[in-house]
Amino acid sequence: MTNSTTTTEPAHGIRAPRTVGWRWAPHWVLAFVILWPAPGYAEGVMVLGALAAIVLLLRARFRGGAALLSPGAWALTSALFFAYWLPQLISTVDSVDPGRALREALVDLRYLPFLWLVASAVAHRRARRITLGGLAIIVMVWTLDALAEVVLGTSPLFFGIDQLKLLISNRPMCSPDQIALADRIGGVLGPCNLKLGIVLASLSPFALYAAGRRFGAGGWVFAAAAIGVVLLFAGSRASWLTYALVLVFSGWRLLGWKGLLGVFAGAALIATAVSLLSPQVRERVERTVMGLSTDEARVDTALSGRARIWDAAVCMVRSHPVNGVGARGFREAFPACDPQPGELAAWGEGPAFHAHQIVLEVASETGLIGLLLWLAGVALAWRAWRFAAAEARDRARPAMLALAVTVFPLNTHLAFYSTFWGGFTLLLCALYAGSLLARDEPPPAPRAAIH
Repeated sequence: MTNSTTTTEPAHGIRAPRTVGWRWAPHWVLAFVILWPAPGYAEGVMVLGALAAIVLLLRARFRGGAALLSPGAWALTSALFFAYWLPQLISTVDSVDPGRALREALVDLRYLPFLWLVASAVAHRRARRITLGGLAIIVMVWTLDALAEVVLGTSPLFFGIDQLKLLISNRPMCSPDQIALADRIGGVLGPCNLKLGIVLASLSPFALYAAGRRFGAGGWVFAAAAIGVVLLFAGSRASWLTYALVLVFSGWRLLGWKGLLGVFAGAALIATAVSLLSPQVRERVERTVMGLSTDEARVDTALSGRARIWDAAVCMVRSHPVNGVGARGFREAFPACDPQPGELAAWGEGPAFHAHQIVLEVASETGLIGLLLWLAGVALAWRAWRFAAAEARDRARPAMLALAVTVFPLNTHLAFYSTFWGGFTLLLCALYAGSLLARDEPPPAPRAAIH
């Protein structure tokens, strides 16, 4: 098997471009996701994938190959990257920390070839089946592992990773202090990286759509219940809202509105039962209810101090309206905009690291220019969806929903310009663009009847 781009000629005379040299792309993408519990290794896989993509693209270009992605997929993947990256670059001018901002912008250029690689992993029928099926399996394996942690008190997958780390470096994945401070299950990501809830909520469309296609409504309900229980124990409340949106938009086509109302009624009963069994879940539910109060202090407590962070973000927008304080410059700019200087924050000592809300993060760190560029990316993604054929929408629906709920503006968020969440979001962008604008081979010609 060579790494060149080849073209095959089906029996019915339509030329069908194929990219045999990129058949490893789905496996590379899945390896990147599987290695998220070990961020350093995942970053290494991403960088190597980006370098491999550059090499193969150069070789294919000089051989006249153009079968990797459709022109639309090339354009949309690149446009979504630049809608993310250009605000970061522009914010380096007069940033609160110009050196760091410029270094982050230059380093993040590695995402562009990696996004082409990810898009190629879903650009053809067989590759898409491997990639999306693999993501669904990963989500369900992580879900079952987290359920085991609820029962056993330890994630079997994380325990294995931790033992391997001890064997290699004689150091555990998490320190005792980090383990002691964990107030929810961490699953495969561990007690020192409590992002399992939001990660599973954002990736859940891949598992739910796969379960619905393979096992029907019963399979969808089973998968939804399993993931939902994990999110109650692992969840930030942001993941609960994210998952509620996933259930609505993935379930109504399969179950209808009456069936979906039944699902949410069952979910309410499960949540009530879990809150009675788990003090941590009960505390998060009570804090959520507190957010409905008209008292500002109670609302801020319900938001874990985020109202104070959001006030600071608005201050940064006012003081740096054009291009912001610089990507990842929030923590340096926070003391000057802290509305309650000298008072202990709800999150503890030290400044806030980011705005915890996508619109405020983009506006405060990259200014109105950055916000306009992000909105341009949203408009391009929506336009591509609007004008796509029904078949294209169907194959892109899991990635579209995962991306949409991840950037849903009426929620709280992780930092989109951080290495982990930025890479996560761009991964979803590439899966969406590659699936929606895939260049599929024509169906095989019917075999001639034997007389």
